[in-house]
Amino acid sequence: MIQTNGTREEHTLYSNHIQKEVTFTIYYSSQYTPLIKHHLLLAQDGQDYFNLGKVHRVIEELTKEGTIQPTIIVGIPYSSPKERFSLYHPSQEGQKSYIRFLAEELLPYLDDHLPLLGLAHSRTLIGDSLGGTVSLQAAFTYPNTFGKVIMQSPFVNDDVIHFLEQKPLTTTLSILQTVGTQEDNVFTPTKQWVNFIKDGLKLKEFLSKCPVELHYAEYDGDHTWTNWEKQLEDLLKISLAK
Repeated sequence: MIQTNGTREEHTLYSNHIQKEVTFTIYYSSQYTPLIKHHLLLAQDGQDYFNLGKVHRVIEELTKEGTIQPTIIVGIPYSSPKERFSLYHPSQEGQKSYIRFLAEELLPYLDDHLPLLGLAHSRTLIGDSLGGTVSLQAAFTYPNTFGKVIMQSPFVNDDVIHFLEQKPLTTTLSILQTVGTQEDNVFTPTKQWVNFIKDGLKLKEFLSKCPVELHYAEYDGDHTWTNWEKQLEDLLKISLAK
C-alpha cells in the first residue's frame, strides 16, 4: 500500500455532555482542497484506526485512485479501557452523554471548521466492537444527522436490541456490518465469553426489518485488528463510493 503524505491536526474541544476536554485527530488527504465540500468519516477508537487500521493510508490510496468521495477523517481516541467502556457500552449512562457529544458538540464544531457537505448521507460513523455499537446507537438516535454506519464486529446484547426498538427510524440508514468467522468465542475485557457471530446475526435479523440499506459480510479472522484492518478497503469503497 502507498505511503500517506496527507496532513494531521490535533484539535481539542471541551464537552459539557461528558464534562472533559476531548482531543481528536483530523486527517486531510494529500488531495485535500478547501474549495470543495468533503464527506466525513468519524471514527470511534480513533487512535486504533490510525495506528492499527492505517485508515488514513486506505483513504489516501482510494482517493488517489478516484474511487471514493473526497473525505476528511476525524478520529476520537479513548484515554483508557475504563473510559472506553463507560462511554461506549450500552449499559453505561456515559454512553448517552457521549452520543450527545458527537451530535450536539463535536459535529457543529467540525461543520464550523471544515469544508463538509453537511448532509446525513455524507457523514459515516465507524467503529470496532463497542465502537461499532455506539456508532450504530448514535445513528439510530440522530438518523437525520448521521446517515451511514460501518460497524466491525459490533458488540450486541439485549440492551442494544431494546435500545434500537425504542427508536423507530423515520429515514433510511446505510449500514455496513461485519464479523469474523473465528469470533464465536471471544473473551472480552469485561471477562465474559461472547459469541459475536451469533449475536451479530440477531442484529442483522433486526436490521433487516428496519428502513436500512444493510450490507453484511463475514471475513476470515478473529476479534482483532488483524481482521479489521483487512476489511477497511472493502468497506470504505462501499460507504464512500462516488
